[in-house]
Amino acid sequence: MRTMKLGAAGPTVPVVAVGCMRINNLDGPAAERFVQAALDLGANFFDHADIYGDGACEEIFAKAVHMSPSVREKLILQSKCGIVKNPRMFDFSRRHIIESVEGSLRRLGTEYLDVLLLHRPDALMEPDEVASAFEELAAAGKVRHFGVSNQNPGQMKLLQRAMGSRPIVANQLQLSITNCNMISNGFNVNMENDSALCRDGSVLDFCRLHDITIQPWSPFQYGFFEGVFLGSDKFPALNRVIDEIAERHGVSNTTVAIAWILRHPAHMQPVAGTMNPGRLADICRAADVTLSREEWYAIYQAAGNVLP
Repeated sequence: MRTMKLGAAGPTVPVVAVGCMRINNLDGPAAERFVQAALDLGANFFDHADIYGDGACEEIFAKAVHMSPSVREKLILQSKCGIVKNPRMFDFSRRHIIESVEGSLRRLGTEYLDVLLLHRPDALMEPDEVASAFEELAAAGKVRHFGVSNQNPGQMKLLQRAMGSRPIVANQLQLSITNCNMISNGFNVNMENDSALCRDGSVLDFCRLHDITIQPWSPFQYGFFEGVFLGSDKFPALNRVIDEIAERHGVSNTTVAIAWILRHPAHMQPVAGTMNPGRLADICRAADVTLSREEWYAIYQAAGNVLP
């Protein structure tokens, strides 16, 4: 698997992350086969969150990988915290962050996380309090790198000011061929159309300027978990173009959809959510496929995105 640097100061990681949100849908033997398949592909970066399966996903993963010190050395583990289900709210308090990390470490059977992300923005965030939690976790050797998820440039700048020299290494954001406003608004500067609406504060440019790796989540979804665009009769033109390009490269349509993201010069790290080893192999194969400029733009426009 081709690798990349996570942010300016993060670890060297595979260009595809393995999302573990659905690993609790697998029984023990199937989870073990899936994790081993990922490792065989060189996909040793696993993305978790304390709320996935109410913590069960981290436990299932640890059992599936047969966690031990020698196994841990071969893994890159990322988890997220900050979402509270009951009562429904977000919590970036020092106490919650530290307790969440302790819980993830216990469930994963490890002494440290390579990366910790704040899951969704907390309107009541006190940046100095978050930075204090990060410092405590880093000093104790429990978290090595920190990042965010679903945050805009202003929110990141506010947090980074409190973090000082410790950089934000990643920002996990929704992005797919059909959900690409962060790209589209850059084409439509000063235009009077919906695509010109900047809904994220130019987060794509901000992350590139500050060496923050974007980790696209739901790279095959359209809308907000409305469905997968591949094979959907809602996107006939897009599927036709993707299938033609896939045939040209001798790969699957799944591979092309991820290759489209990897072709962007921001050097993103898409998060694959599949629990199917064969589909994961197709996703990872995108690391070896480079779309031409003509192919990238053909896919972009076939999804209904209009160039000015």
